[in-house]
Amino acid sequence: MIKLSVDCMGSDNGPKVLCEAIKKFVNTYQDSFIYACGDEKELESLKNIDRIKIVHTSEVVPMECGAMQVMRMKDSSMMKVFSLYNEEKLDGAVSAGSTGGFLSLATLKLKLIKNIERAALTSPFPTKIGKPVVVLDIGASNENNAKQLCQFAKMGRIYSQTIFNVKEPKVYLLSNGTEEKKGSPVGKEAYQLLKESNFPSFMGNMEAREGLSGEADVLVSEGYTGNVFLKSSEGMAKMMSEMTKEAFKKNVFTMIGYLFSQSGFKKMKEKMNYKNYGGAILLGVNGVVVKAHGNSDDYSFFKALELAYKMASTGIVEKLKEGFENDDH
Repeated sequence: MIKLSVDCMGSDNGPKVLCEAIKKFVNTYQDSFIYACGDEKELESLKNIDRIKIVHTSEVVPMECGAMQVMRMKDSSMMKVFSLYNEEKLDGAVSAGSTGGFLSLATLKLKLIKNIERAALTSPFPTKIGKPVVVLDIGASNENNAKQLCQFAKMGRIYSQTIFNVKEPKVYLLSNGTEEKKGSPVGKEAYQLLKESNFPSFMGNMEAREGLSGEADVLVSEGYTGNVFLKSSEGMAKMMSEMTKEAFKKNVFTMIGYLFSQSGFKKMKEKMNYKNYGGAILLGVNGVVVKAHGNSDDYSFFKALELAYKMASTGIVEKLKEGFENDDH
């Protein structure tokens, strides 16, 4: 049985949408159990459903919430998620609420895996050849040092091997040029550390424009830069979608053209749909922690629950612990 604690409050679309996702999830995965944390009045639709337990809370963590504030909110749905995780020895935690609050609680309550300096927010991105590229860190931290980037490379490698069955993941550093001397001071130092340690399948630097080409299996970045890459990619995809729609609406001939090409565009849209990935996982803490999109609809939140389920099923945390067991330098 895979047991998950879920923060049902704090998302942009409210608890009702998340409840629909939870109901669909427990119907799909018969070996799952959900602790639904939040205002019980808002979670009425989850009552009397097998393998769902409502845990009442009275506080909601606001979107703009720092570590000190979230720790003071003892009866928040988000705090309850991690209290239950530890008390009930659960398998995963999911929230669509405040990113800062959720990541702070995850680190403080679950603690970092031994020998890992900093956790990394990690997500697979779609590429033009179909296979995903694992990108980390995409925003857990604003600043990182070279050793942390090297650890991100190792975490990304283990993730790619475990989740996507890539035997020898090609690892790159996100940079402003492919040459060895390019990159930020931290990036250049990390390059040398990876090179000197003969890190498996380290391929060098990669420019952002090639990040989604499919060449890389793992793309490593400082948190600030990775978050800019994430937001830029989402913005570009949205812009291209809107421009394509406008182009086909131009006149009757372009509309006819769309009829002949719509199947291809539907496949492309499906491949590039970020909702298919559900959210991001925080690698480096002693537990499966999934941050769903703040504006999740029932489909994308279902995919976030599914992501937590799959992460727990693969034993990703134990594999990270094994990988870093002797990494004390």
